[in-house]
Amino acid sequence: MNDESKAKIESVIRDLLVEIGEDPEREGLEKTPNRVAKSWMTFAQGYRQTPEEVVGDAVFTEKCDEIVAVKDIDFFSLCEHHLLPFKGVAHVGYLPDEKIIGLSKIPRIVEVFARRLQVQERLTQQVADALQSVLTPKGVAVIIEAEHLCMQMRGVEKKSSYMITSAVRGAFRANEKTRGEFLAIIGKRGL
Repeated sequence: MNDESKAKIESVIRDLLVEIGEDPEREGLEKTPNRVAKSWMTFAQGYRQTPEEVVGDAVFTEKCDEIVAVKDIDFFSLCEHHLLPFKGVAHVGYLPDEKIIGLSKIPRIVEVFARRLQVQERLTQQVADALQSVLTPKGVAVIIEAEHLCMQMRGVEKKSSYMITSAVRGAFRANEKTRGEFLAIIGKRGL
């Protein structure tokens, strides 16, 4: 995000404060437009990244034909319908086809897509598709569990609810045993 974009966001936030009945010059709010603009640089950083960039050269040739999984990858994102946060964990697994990826790169792929305006369903699919594209493994499985403030603090106001989405590719879709092994690894039942 460049300085011009940051200045535009600050202006929008000042206008928003006025529209809701606040005084943007009040002591507690005078720096708020700048803080919000800086926050949005982080919230939307995924638009300035690609999975290929964050993975870089961290794909390695390795004789491995067992499931590789990273579970409980925490993330934050923003609902594209209300611009309110949702947060949760992603569980990502793949079945290598002679290529493995550096461990930290899987959470980085999750972050690329979580740091965009999102719906959880799309986020889940994007993570699975990106890993499939970068590695061309025998299969990919992604499960995301998240709490959505757009549902908890407005609308139906259901505080304890959360959403679960999944995306399975290749061997995880075709083979129930492989899918079951992934679920056992991450501590879940059924999919």
